[in-house]
Amino acid sequence: MKTTPFVLIACLCASMIFPAATARADKDIFARDNLLAWCIVPFDVKKRGPEERAAMLEKLGIKKFAYDWRAEHIPTFDTEVAAMKRHGVEMTAWWFPGGLNSNAVAILDCIKRNDIHPQLWACMEGGQHLRLNEAFEKTPEAQAAHVARVVARTKPIAAEAAKLGCQVALYNHGGWGGVPENQIEIIERLKQDGVTNVGMVYTQHHGHGEIDRFAELFPKMKPYLLAITLNGMFKDGDLRGHNFGTVPMGQGDQDLRLLRIIKDSGWRGPVGIIVEVMADAEARLQDNLDGLDWIIPQLDGKPAGPKPQPRSWHPPAK
Repeated sequence: MKTTPFVLIACLCASMIFPAATARADKDIFARDNLLAWCIVPFDVKKRGPEERAAMLEKLGIKKFAYDWRAEHIPTFDTEVAAMKRHGVEMTAWWFPGGLNSNAVAILDCIKRNDIHPQLWACMEGGQHLRLNEAFEKTPEAQAAHVARVVARTKPIAAEAAKLGCQVALYNHGGWGGVPENQIEIIERLKQDGVTNVGMVYTQHHGHGEIDRFAELFPKMKPYLLAITLNGMFKDGDLRGHNFGTVPMGQGDQDLRLLRIIKDSGWRGPVGIIVEVMADAEARLQDNLDGLDWIIPQLDGKPAGPKPQPRSWHPPAK
């Protein structure tokens, strides 16, 4: 396997740089108060507004929220923040552009006005999901040049985030920029230049090609990981039509193994459950919660009870 030099660097200082990853060392990583709702805004067929959305999260017992907005939501940014505060939900993360355009400025201004400090989930590059044999540039020189380009684009975002006490998390949305080893190399290069508020967020359904090596990959990501989002996962699911958030937790054939790797690692950052498919957001979030409730006892060696029957998903015909 091809490995870039930076992924082998020791990371003993990670708890100082990314305290969120170690703050819950004595708690259950999959507890309700550590779960965040992700991709529930543009994919909710009921088109809930800020107040309805916040009330739904409070009803479900979800205390954290990652805001996946669209241009139509910019005028209600402050309303969204206020509604979440009223219902006891933390704005843990905010989807962020890959550059400081007008939308980025609107987000930063809202964060400053409301004195909140969400992670900024930034997709610096996206594209087709890659398998390991195509995940890196063909020569060391091309790889270094690619890293340098992304580092240069990330620095201004990190600088603005730092002024507000925020961290930037590189988001794995496919392509070269979504490969964890490349993200780690970018983060390490930024650290060499004194930029220490950049980490990564890992969304499982953008990593189907990494399922077989996840046990090897997760320890490499762990020191840099600010959050992870879960999905029902099938082996080669991206080749079987499951490349987005189409499967609730507990319905995939890889879920128990992948969650055991995460839990046994000792990493304790925020964990997302995802809606990213057109559905009633409450029903899909509840399906994910039911799936977690079914899996968690098995992580402790207890027998599996009856498998939950999803409200928002039906298995494809064999």
